[in-house]
Amino acid sequence: MAPPRAVPFLFCLRYAARMAESLPLRWLYLDLNSYFASVEQQLDPALRGRPVVVAPVDTDATSAIAASYEAKAHGIRTGTKIWEAKALCRDLVVVPGRHEEYVRFHHRIIEEVGRHVPVAAICSIDEVACRLLDNENGITAVRRIAARIKAGIRANVGECLTSSIGVAPNRLLAKMAADMEKPDGLTILPEAEIAARLARLKLSDIPGVGRNMERRLAAAGIVTMDRLLALDPREARAAWGSVWGERMHWLLRGADLPDLPTETRSIGHSHVLGPEKRSPDRARLVARRLLAKAATRLRRAEMRASQLGLSVKAERAGGAPSERWSHHVRLPQVMDTVSLLAALETLWARMLADFAPRRFLQVGVTLAELAPAESVQLNLFDAGAALDRGAESRRLALSQALDKVNNRWGRDAVTIGHDSMGAVRSAGPRIAFTRIPDLAEFRE
Repeated sequence: MAPPRAVPFLFCLRYAARMAESLPLRWLYLDLNSYFASVEQQLDPALRGRPVVVAPVDTDATSAIAASYEAKAHGIRTGTKIWEAKALCRDLVVVPGRHEEYVRFHHRIIEEVGRHVPVAAICSIDEVACRLLDNENGITAVRRIAARIKAGIRANVGECLTSSIGVAPNRLLAKMAADMEKPDGLTILPEAEIAARLARLKLSDIPGVGRNMERRLAAAGIVTMDRLLALDPREARAAWGSVWGERMHWLLRGADLPDLPTETRSIGHSHVLGPEKRSPDRARLVARRLLAKAATRLRRAEMRASQLGLSVKAERAGGAPSERWSHHVRLPQVMDTVSLLAALETLWARMLADFAPRRFLQVGVTLAELAPAESVQLNLFDAGAALDRGAESRRLALSQALDKVNNRWGRDAVTIGHDSMGAVRSAGPRIAFTRIPDLAEFRE
């Protein structure tokens, strides 16, 4: 969780004054258990009760993106290498990810939850937050709502789709509560129990506290939850190194602070390459394919990009360990596919000169420094930019025409010199847990 730009100090003081009041149970947080693997078990009854992992591509060199609870019992987790997972469990079933199905189930689950309580925020593909009303925030009422949601998902979405639910005075604590009992749990954190229940946790159990923040807190002498909870607002702000620490101080005590505004900062795609796509020529075509998809998303969002980034993971010549390379180039503010692909060719040539890879394992592209399309004056491009207004308009018209054709006739009906995957068609967009693709992206 990145630190916000600012939180007014007086705003936090207002919440400090209200801490003496009783804090109602305002948030219900639902977290689907082993979501991708559970969807696979729902779709294929033969997988139920068996150890299952979902992988991005069919190769032992990649990592699990999800594991069923039967697989977790063998020590397999998200991120476990497939070869290692097979060694841990000889009966393991490895299935390729079907991301379009995960999105379809996601929408069905959101619809079902909404039948029982209004959905306030979709936090990820497998997490949803609901704000409770005054007649819904008693412990008895909360238990009934949670039971209805779980029963509704089993009956109307799928019996394999279990969830853990947390209920607390604010969304952060509700999310932490949902993690306290898995699978298929329900944890309620009334105000009187918050401090005692949090004291049992590790600092890493706080969403957004990763290794870097743990090291920062340790440098300030904070290595336990008890020590963190004992900080006053000023000390918390100093420990975090930003106003975010003061905000966290109040959140961990139950204050229901409003969310801070967010904005889309980048659009990108990455792809773990199967063995047949690891040569430099095939990897380049995949990178072009990913960029074409990102460009379509950019136009759908009515944005322009001023920066293009390329990242690769590859084997070095001579059998040296794999290494990563990444770099970016500045762009005039563009949104057409032709200009973006031309910039990618420049980046790709630089990467080959710097990196000299033998085989690629992963490629990724990112469009950054986004701005609304209508806010850009085409005749004020950066000095030296190759495009003028007429050229940009023609390229944009071509790109929009391609969007319409592919949307009607299917992904890769028309391409601009990128990899349509031939017999091995692209499986569509991958799901970052914090971004749910539009179903339209699976046709691009």
